[in-house]
Amino acid sequence: MYDVIIVGAGPAGLTSALYLKRANKKVLVIEAKNYGGQIINAHKVENYPGIVSISGFDFATNLYNQVKALNTEIIFETVLKVTEDKTVITNKNKYQAKAVIIATGSENRKLNILKEPDYVGKGVSYCATCDGNFYKDKVIAVVGGGNTALEDALYLSNIASKVYLIHRTEIFRGEERYLEEIKTKENIELILNSNVISLNGQERLESIIVEDNSGNTRQIEVEGLFIAVGQEPKNEIFKNVVDLDQKGYIITTDGVHTKTEGIYAAGDTRQKILRQLTTAVSDGSIAATLAIKEMK
Repeated sequence: MYDVIIVGAGPAGLTSALYLKRANKKVLVIEAKNYGGQIINAHKVENYPGIVSISGFDFATNLYNQVKALNTEIIFETVLKVTEDKTVITNKNKYQAKAVIIATGSENRKLNILKEPDYVGKGVSYCATCDGNFYKDKVIAVVGGGNTALEDALYLSNIASKVYLIHRTEIFRGEERYLEEIKTKENIELILNSNVISLNGQERLESIIVEDNSGNTRQIEVEGLFIAVGQEPKNEIFKNVVDLDQKGYIITTDGVHTKTEGIYAAGDTRQKILRQLTTAVSDGSIAATLAIKEMK
């Protein structure tokens, strides 16, 4: 019997573990893939208070090592279900706790076009910092209009010979300072009011077809396509113990409470105004503190 089981080892989950272990609670963290969550893909984190600049990988690794130093039990298994009595069922075992914190974050949203899965690792990527160096002096494209897409385009412009930045409207959601910097880059070309509708190539991606809002199409030869069109949660496995909104995010009350007593949601996985590193660690600390206070 654990005091708290945390599902997810991103910033929210690891922060929860940190607070719980410092309170001498018996904690289990279950992660399906790698520690760190989405932040591990950020090549620079410059908006976290007290840290001028750090890579997402270094931030996540520092946090992971900090939690491991407290002898926190962290296992890598896939959670299949959480029950009302706080039993967590994985692909390998069952674990029981007095409270559960769901901190599974979100995953990269796909374009959902034909052949997209076929080209993953063969020209299609969702992580510029992971795969950017494979495209040195090559022609590539970035799709998206938020901070991630703008940062990816800037990062890749220092590696690739040419970067096309494709966005479905003329208005970017990302910060103006990134857009202004992009406009100074001679090797970044904006393609606005357009969508990628087709991927072409033999064994690897060789070209994409872009369609504008008037229905005109254009074929662009690229060797890489970096997709940065946001994230989406994967919360269907929890729907028996939580309520989900139309986008699949967990609906919470009073911050991190779900509809089931003793089950909390923290970080990007829940319905919230702002999904940032600062709000993830905030959720993690609040969920842990409430779990300690309300544990039965």
